[in-house]
Amino acid sequence: MQVSRGRFWIGVLVAAALFLWLFGGAMFPFVVGMGLAYLLDPLADRLQRLGMSRILAACVILLLFVLLVVLALWILVPVLAQQVAGFLDNMPRYFARLHDLGNAYVRPLFQRFGVEQALNDAQTSVGQIFSQGASWAGGLLKSVWSGSQSVLGVVGLVVIAPVVAFYMLIDWDRMVAAIDSWVPVGQRETVRTLARDIDRAIAGFVRGQSLVCLFLGVFYAVGLSIVGLNFGALIGLGTGFLTFIPYVGSTLGLVVSMTVAIVQFWPEWTWIVAVLAIFVAGQFIEGNIISPVLVGDAVGLHPVWLMFALVAFGSLFGFIGVLIAVPAGAAIGVLARFALRKYLASPYYHDEDRAQPPRMVSPPRGEG
Repeated sequence: MQVSRGRFWIGVLVAAALFLWLFGGAMFPFVVGMGLAYLLDPLADRLQRLGMSRILAACVILLLFVLLVVLALWILVPVLAQQVAGFLDNMPRYFARLHDLGNAYVRPLFQRFGVEQALNDAQTSVGQIFSQGASWAGGLLKSVWSGSQSVLGVVGLVVIAPVVAFYMLIDWDRMVAAIDSWVPVGQRETVRTLARDIDRAIAGFVRGQSLVCLFLGVFYAVGLSIVGLNFGALIGLGTGFLTFIPYVGSTLGLVVSMTVAIVQFWPEWTWIVAVLAIFVAGQFIEGNIISPVLVGDAVGLHPVWLMFALVAFGSLFGFIGVLIAVPAGAAIGVLARFALRKYLASPYYHDEDRAQPPRMVSPPRGEG
């Protein structure tokens, strides 16, 4: 019976993976809509407890959400579009300036210690890294573009996702109850416990980390703009957005901002230090104050595991895999910990005690 249960759940997972592989591109607006419904469902429940009907609560929430998105785009898009265009136009000048600074200050040091060849190798390696990074970014943008256009294009996404979110907000509790009724009766309590653990992990990370990204984006954008860094708003908001991927956002933002600061401010090193201080302060506040409060320690998503999930699901299912990587990684983590607990409590784990040879018992004195 245990084998048949295992085969059943393995079959469910294989069927889900096959479905994503076949219809991943077509599911993009639906995954976005389901994600919105999942994020906004607690607010709908709270409004419903206050006496508002479920339909009215869904309408109010989605209307406010769309208004906030439109307002944010109306304010940010013109500024960011101008900064993106300016940043791309100035990139050749930045690289040329960095090359000149390297020849003026770094190369003499390498020549003094007789390791100039190491500098040449480093320049070649950096060039290869930039080339591969540009290729990866282009592939990612191509994946995003093709995934969002596979059915009705970007306009279809804008139309379909809110509609899906609206209907799922209305029927969320009924859908959860229906899925619960499909679970085999003998395993229902176990599945419910696992589902609660998965929901706690996903909600704790996604909702908490989203607020962390928002805070850091605003903090870096304002701080870098006050210092006077070129394209400070663009770099700050981009860093905050990429903070959703542990270590990647902060590292990339620090490298880009320090590069721009060196090109812009050198030899006035005080402003360069100020840019570095903004990132140090942001990381200190995020690691010691913001993340412990908003995300907490009970999420159970190790940063390395999260990065692996993003890369693995992205390579398997494209951009749709990146979208589902966090919830899927959280679910796999919960299931893996559950399987480990079962293994540690099983007779198979403790079987080594029985595998020991029986000890010889000496007969009492006087016998034999």
